[in-house]
Amino acid sequence: MPTPPRAEASTTTPVADTPTTTPVSDRPDVVHDGSTAVADLEVDDGDTDGDGEGGATPAADDASASHEHHGGRPDVSIVLPTYNEVGHLDAEVVRITEAMEASAYRFELICVDDGSTDGTRERLRELAEQDDRVRVFEHRRNLGSGGARRTGTRAARGNVVVWTDVDMTYPNDQIPHLVDSLAGYDQVVGARMSEQGTHKAARVPAKWAIRRLAQYLAQEEIPDLNSGFRAFRREHAVRYLNRLPNGFSCVTTMTMSFLSDGLNVGYIDIPYGAREGESKFHWYRDTRKYLLQVVRMILGYEPLRVFMPVGLALLLFGVGKLIYDISTKDLRLATNTLLILFAAFQVISIGLLADLVVRVTKPPVTDHLEDDVER
Repeated sequence: MPTPPRAEASTTTPVADTPTTTPVSDRPDVVHDGSTAVADLEVDDGDTDGDGEGGATPAADDASASHEHHGGRPDVSIVLPTYNEVGHLDAEVVRITEAMEASAYRFELICVDDGSTDGTRERLRELAEQDDRVRVFEHRRNLGSGGARRTGTRAARGNVVVWTDVDMTYPNDQIPHLVDSLAGYDQVVGARMSEQGTHKAARVPAKWAIRRLAQYLAQEEIPDLNSGFRAFRREHAVRYLNRLPNGFSCVTTMTMSFLSDGLNVGYIDIPYGAREGESKFHWYRDTRKYLLQVVRMILGYEPLRVFMPVGLALLLFGVGKLIYDISTKDLRLATNTLLILFAAFQVISIGLLADLVVRVTKPPVTDHLEDDVER
């Protein structure tokens, strides 16, 4: 089925919410994710002639409806980062495949094991043996959800990529609706209607502050900045993969990258359930990463919106102090007046340099999708 049509509008508005497999053998390969080497076990997709049209095709007229999703290039690539999720892995995979089989989309399920030690990796291999739509990539060590999503997105063959989690929190049975909602947009984000994560007392204020900063930088309303349930067009996303940090803030980076380049981002309301298994959130490590994300957002997206107001405020204060010194101290300037003026010029200069770097290093608009997609 053809992917949803491209966006025509230039503004970001909420999206209206409407509610037998072929055994294959795996082969060990080695791939490189940027500068990080990862061990990759990719399940053979049935493409024996190298034309990108791998997979099983119906052999009889009375084949089951699920076979319509086999064969041909997938419309949708669903990326699942996994790390010690063996207890609920099967339930989530079944939930996703049943929902996608009931839709009109051909799909692939890209599972990226991020250094699991509880048997998740072995179970993924078994699932890949049973279903040629499941492809498995393995990291030798734990890189984080951002590293796993980056690996999966690079390997995606569909024009539409879906990010989600395997911990039962996101409504993965609504993935077809999420993809449907992409019509007219470049990215659609599932905006959570509640917060169910751990350490809520620390996470909720931190997320609120970062979201307010992001809205100020983007000059747009952002209902959910860091939701992990989203669909986007791969041709745009590949431009930003090198920006993605390895941790949870990768989703924030993807949202801000689309918005800063004027791409259309929409939102749909989604429920958010309690997490199965153990949370991967660490209060100190991830709080430090949140703070680092604030610095990256300021320097990486419209830095003049932050530096220029601060610099001008210091400059006005310094000029006022200068006039006061001249009028009350017989033309003698106080040392702190010079320091204030010097700080103002420095802040403005840093803002101008940061803005120049952002514009010079902005990824090119064009992307040769075929050259970057695994056939």
